[in-house]
Amino acid sequence: MQHDFSIPTRGQGLYEFTRDVQAWVAANGCQDGLLTLFVRHTSCSLLIQENADPEVKGDLHAFFARLVPPSSDPSMGYLRHTYEGPDDMPAHIKAAMMPVSLSVPVRNGVPMLGTWQGIYLFEHRDAPHQRKVAAHLS
Repeated sequence: MQHDFSIPTRGQGLYEFTRDVQAWVAANGCQDGLLTLFVRHTSCSLLIQENADPEVKGDLHAFFARLVPPSSDPSMGYLRHTYEGPDDMPAHIKAAMMPVSLSVPVRNGVPMLGTWQGIYLFEHRDAPHQRKVAAHLS
């Protein structure tokens, strides 16, 4: 079974879509299997991360912003791919450092996430986007 999740973003940050995934898995009647998620873009990532404390999302965003600043930052003067703005190449670098696909076991029709784990799209661009995540359940 396959599905495309559409995730609207409002700029850089983490966007949880765990409930959407859980609902789709439950609706498809697959009791035991493997869920694969794959983001179909080169400037965002997928993460399984804590969803209990919202400070985690803010801290992750702040860390990666500090690690890979915009191309307008003097430390990033070596970048050549700057046609789409100062967030473009840094977004590609962040996406190269983080996963673009995830595998989650499914048992009894439920993704086997830990107590505090959620599934996130990590948007690395400043502008809003409509991101597509392909799901495959087998």
